[in-house]
Formats: sequence, C-alpha cells, structure tokens
Amino acid sequence: MYKIVRKQVLNPTVTLMEVDAPLIAKKAEPGQFIILRVDENGERIPLTVADFDREKGTVTIIFQIVGATTEKLNHLNDGDCIHDFVGPLGVASHTEGLKKVAVVGGGVGCAIAYPIAKKLHNLGCEVHAVVGFRNKDLVILEDEFKANSSIMKIMTDDGSYGTKGLVTDALKELIESGNKYDEVIAIGPLIMMKFVCKLTKEYGIKTVVSMNPIMIDGTGMCGGCRLTVGGETKFACVDGPDFDGHLVDFDEAMERGTMYKEFETKRREETCNLFKNV
Repeated sequence: MYKIVRKQVLNPTVTLMEVDAPLIAKKAEPGQFIILRVDENGERIPLTVADFDREKGTVTIIFQIVGATTEKLNHLNDGDCIHDFVGPLGVASHTEGLKKVAVVGGGVGCAIAYPIAKKLHNLGCEVHAVVGFRNKDLVILEDEFKANSSIMKIMTDDGSYGTKGLVTDALKELIESGNKYDEVIAIGPLIMMKFVCKLTKEYGIKTVVSMNPIMIDGTGMCGGCRLTVGGETKFACVDGPDFDGHLVDFDEAMERGTMYKEFETKRREETCNLFKNV
C-alpha cells in the first residue's frame, strides 16, 4: 500500500498527488511512468512521473479525471493509500548535452513536460517554455515552469490569460526571433504535437514527442499503444514514450486514440453515480 502524503486540486479536472514510494523515487527520471491500481479490484493505468523527491522518498503524479479509475483515484485524500504503485517504467527522456531547448506543453501534458524542463534547467540548459490551455481556469504549474525557464509563454485558446492563440504561434515567434534550439520537446494532445512537429520540420529542428497519451497497459502486451515511427511498428510504453516527432504517424495514433472514448465516458458516469449513492 502506498500512502498519499499530499493532494492538491490544480483545476476542476486535474489533480496532483504526492505518494510515499521511496524505491521508485530513488530511481525515477523525467519521462518515465508508473502503473497503479486504486484498489485490489481496480484496473491498471499508467501515469507519468510528474516529479520526485529522492530525500523524502516521494513521487508526484498529476492526472486528469477522464474515466472510472481516475474518478476513483480522485476520491482518495491525504492519508489514504493506493493499492499498487509500480515503476519507474519506460525509457527516461534524453537530456544530456543539450544547451538550448524549447519545451512545449499542452493542457495536462504540462505535467509531463515540467519534470523534463526542470532537469534540463538543473543541468544548465537554457530552457524556453511554451504552455497552452483552453482558458485561464485550466492553467497548471505556472510557477514551476517560471522557476525552471528563462523565457515562458502562456497561451490560451480564448485569450483569458497570457496570450490568445496556439502554442505553435508562440514557438514560431521564438524561432523567427533568432533562437537556435538544439531540440524542441513537445508534450500534449496528439493534435498539438502533430502541428508542433509540422512547424519545426520546416525549420529543420529536431523534435521529440511523448506518446504517453496513447498508453493503456504499460507493458506492451495489450497492443493499444502501438504506433508507426519511420515506417516501423513501435510500442509507446516499452520503446518510448519519447520518439522522434518527425517520424511519428500522428493520424494513425489519433484514430486509434478514439476507439475507447465512448466506453470510458460510460464507465466514468457509472462510477460518478456510484459515489453519489455512497
């Protein structure tokens, strides 16, 4: 059992939990993920390591409430325990040797982008952060990104905070103002990553994306996270989650990503009704 030592509501649909897991905290690196089960009868879900504290022995996860399991998880509070919490899994993000990087995060994908930006900053890399949200109420990790980047741009779809527009608008402005990036790291909705890669390809800038959004099982056995990268079949959970964004077939990944949407919505509604009756 793994105790929740801190719970924080970041916005109406996104929650942060700091979990006591010293063995995972000892080895975790940005880009990796854990598999958890809320209770002994629960399903296994992968969640990216959003942060870790090796001295305290804690691992931080940030999740969006989208299905039955995340709904159950969100009903736990400080002092409650998660039944299973396994990791770190996946290949850690490459950060060594990079001198100047643009880190682009969209929505809850910022929870994955943040630890990468933090490590790059700690390694002495110049980090420019571009983060995008639908509106002001959904903004997360603003202070954290500011503390780990020399330039930070916040974009919102409706202009209610930061600058109105898309993350690609801000990234293009940075590139055309003369910034020479060793790499762009983009993490967020598939459609966002697709268009970031389309932009950076025009400028010949290497771009890494996290295919965490399509992971299901976390071991490569279910096949739900398979994708085509450079004409070859890969599995996000065991070969990634990071890949060369210019080689990823995003259209295929997006089509597969909608397969279970109706089922997930139904299960979450059933779970919500269950808690209402408790």
